[in-house]
Amino acid sequence: MPDTPIIRPLVAADAAAWRNLWTGYLAYYETTVAEAVYTSTFARLLGSDPRDFHGLIATVDGRAVGLVHYLFHRHAWKIEEVCYLQDLYVAPEARGTGLGRKLIESVYAAADAAGAPSVYWLTQDFNHTARQLYDRIGKVTPFIRYTRA
Repeated sequence: MPDTPIIRPLVAADAAAWRNLWTGYLAYYETTVAEAVYTSTFARLLGSDPRDFHGLIATVDGRAVGLVHYLFHRHAWKIEEVCYLQDLYVAPEARGTGLGRKLIESVYAAADAAGAPSVYWLTQDFNHTARQLYDRIGKVTPFIRYTRA
């Protein structure tokens, strides 16, 4: 990819490109969501409620090649809010270009600007390629995630 990616907040005109990228992300994790979830999620990403998600999209030559979703929330162990990086996806043709790192660093910058120095995310243990990046840009923790049975 010869040109420098532009990473910016999502806007309404990004709906189709965002949907394509998020569908790729969901497919990687072998899941799908209902149409109502697509609609609701995109509306929240564009909304003004500070408790809703935030979304960034990466483009190269006007073509969408990556996305990241994140949100801020309170934490019982801290005064300041923390930032949860919920979804990160780079299109196959843009992988290996440093775009994943740039998207994470964009979330770090947004968290710093919001006064939330703690940023965390989850991934599946089999996501070896992404974990190579995560091991360089973050710190793995010993926590194990449980969900309601």
